[in-house]
Amino acid sequence: MDVNSHAEELASDLGVDKEEVKDDLQNLLEYSVPIDEAKQSVRRKHGGGGGGSTPTPDSVDVGEVTTDHDGVTVTVKVLTQGTRTIRYQGDDLTIREGEIADETGVISYTAWQDFGFEPGDSLTIGNAGVREWEGAPELNLNDSTTVAIADEEVEVEREVGGDRSLVDIDAGDRGRNVEVRVLEVDEKTISGRDGETEILEGVLGDATAKLPFTDWQPRSELKPGADLRIEDVYVREFRGVPSINLTEFSTVTPLPDPVEVAEDAPRLSIAEAVGSGGMFDVEVVGNVLEIRDGSGLIERCPECGRVVQNGQCRSHGEVDGEDDLRVKAILDDGTDTVTVVLDDELTAEVYGGGLADALDAAKDAMDKEVVAEEIADSLVGRAYRVRGNLSVDDYGANLDASEFELAADDPAEHARAALAEVGE
Repeated sequence: MDVNSHAEELASDLGVDKEEVKDDLQNLLEYSVPIDEAKQSVRRKHGGGGGGSTPTPDSVDVGEVTTDHDGVTVTVKVLTQGTRTIRYQGDDLTIREGEIADETGVISYTAWQDFGFEPGDSLTIGNAGVREWEGAPELNLNDSTTVAIADEEVEVEREVGGDRSLVDIDAGDRGRNVEVRVLEVDEKTISGRDGETEILEGVLGDATAKLPFTDWQPRSELKPGADLRIEDVYVREFRGVPSINLTEFSTVTPLPDPVEVAEDAPRLSIAEAVGSGGMFDVEVVGNVLEIRDGSGLIERCPECGRVVQNGQCRSHGEVDGEDDLRVKAILDDGTDTVTVVLDDELTAEVYGGGLADALDAAKDAMDKEVVAEEIADSLVGRAYRVRGNLSVDDYGANLDASEFELAADDPAEHARAALAEVGE
């Protein structure tokens, strides 16, 4: 049903001008307000309350729900629930999010009020709206939705509760619980929606993986070496990898026993790593094919740190760039390629000198490119082991290196072995 049809239906129910209703709906939809919430808001504005003439939808299985449905009734088991605050039409609203399931499938939900249910409850949810969320249907539970205990227990072959290992955390997860060791913590001040905001950023680890985190309500328990159980977090994608977010509703509890943390990063073929869509800590081995433009001596914007081209920053216009060192190398293991990015310290190691040395060499040669050329002569054609954080987007795959050293094994042979193992 398009906006015109929704507007016509509402205008008929409320006895008001269709164009006015249509304008109200479009304004709300522009802010990504779900259509059912938008319709309820328009009803309230025009004195129509939260009701309306729409009958309770027929019951459907979760596996049958599509974004073509305006509303559905489902009987399900609650798998997870997380709580956080969002800014909606200028107001802070507390929402509940998670997953529900029946024997036919799993679907995420957002509840715009507290219906009082918990993970493990079997419910019949009536007149839930449907929207698309991250490419899949999601149920919206609003003030026209009814929630009741189901007549019978809903049996599902799904894990109830939010406990997960870090390797099983995905962007978009909500209501997750993790038991981790804090590996790194930095205090930062950012410009938030309410002005300057103090946050904590860092890295968490367990026996399966390491992931970045942000604590939006800085807690003293989050300090390097602390072993913690953290409940009710949600997960965003940050630079191509899942990032754990703690809110005012998250709880942090010290653990009595130490959490085992994996010391080594998983070593994958480049094809496997790129195919994952992004990894926070991964190791690959390959041959350097070439050094890309933008390597060697570069200039960065003093405001944002972006690379300056011809004295121009994409964000701040004309600036006096600050000199820096960087390498962007194409690494190939026979399965795929990735752009490896070395920071100033790793670049100094492979160049054999620091920024002052590079500036002197460029001055003597009267050409800044001499630094990149010397680095290329040193790296191209040789095999390297690279560890770091991998991001994958529409522009390709980039591996920000934390370790870069000559490989002791044949990358092509390693890639063949890794692919053979996957095929078994």
